[in-house]
Amino acid sequence: MDRDIVVVGASAGGVEALIRLVEGLSPEIRSAIFVVLHIPADSTSMLPQILSRAGPLPAVTATDRAPIEYGTIYVAPPDHHLLIEDGHMRLTFGPRENGHRPAVDPLFRTAAVAYGPRVVGVILSGTLGDGTDGMEFVKEHGGVTVVQKPADALFPGMPEMVLERVDVDYSLPATRIGELLMELDGGPEGEKRPPPSRAENEPSNDIALQDIGEGKGPPSTFTCPECHGTLFEVTNGEFTHYTCRVGHAYSAAGLELAKDRELEDALWSALRALEERRDLSRRLRERASRGGRKGAEAAFARQERDAIERAAIIRRAVLAPRQSEDTAPSESAE
Repeated sequence: MDRDIVVVGASAGGVEALIRLVEGLSPEIRSAIFVVLHIPADSTSMLPQILSRAGPLPAVTATDRAPIEYGTIYVAPPDHHLLIEDGHMRLTFGPRENGHRPAVDPLFRTAAVAYGPRVVGVILSGTLGDGTDGMEFVKEHGGVTVVQKPADALFPGMPEMVLERVDVDYSLPATRIGELLMELDGGPEGEKRPPPSRAENEPSNDIALQDIGEGKGPPSTFTCPECHGTLFEVTNGEFTHYTCRVGHAYSAAGLELAKDRELEDALWSALRALEERRDLSRRLRERASRGGRKGAEAAFARQERDAIERAAIIRRAVLAPRQSEDTAPSESAE
């Protein structure tokens, strides 16, 4: 069996893990490797240059509709999902998943549907659960599943969550994963034909939104942190994820983090409003004092004190230390 489509997902600590992975590859590899690393939308990714220097294979930024070529590493560009279709790749500006674009899950899902048992899914260092649902897709479609050993990862959250939900085939240090890919690839013997190209008149296999959206589960009591539409609750065994009508998707842990950020934004907005009220009350108090209106002065003074006290409470809540992302509870703790 040709295991020639390798999809890799990583987040925090992922650059170090990717470097160690590509160091174990050989220029004779007869596979194509696709990488999603969580990066800010407005950043410039230097990952292709880093991976090209670290290992024997050329790494390039993926481009829309480009054909798949063996012996190349394709890196998802900032703010675009990287999808796999028969013989070529796609870039889309689709809905964020777990707050990320590019996200790991769309890459893994589309690769699994397009190439089934030819796919090797790899999850490296990172936090929370992006990639877990995608790895289940790879497993269900007959692909090989690999995670970086949590003790070897700078941030073990992503590998740990996959291990909780998926019966993975391999859990290895990053330095061993490159060697494993060479073993699964089958080595340099023989010639392998390039992946088949899709006919131009054949409909796109764009399943970035597969299994998410309306009708995939009952409505929850929660709203989407991005578009504020209803989130639908999709349960798979003991685990739950949430999707909205337009396709934003979250694991339970990812939704918890998104709601925490939504709450923080609301608290900062409330703090701003209270400080504006304090300043306005102070100006009105001073104006009333200059006009000799004692009653109004006292009323505005009370409003000023009230705003100061309320703002202090909210400021303490916003600035209080909270649990970091890498120690957030997993979905199994629900």
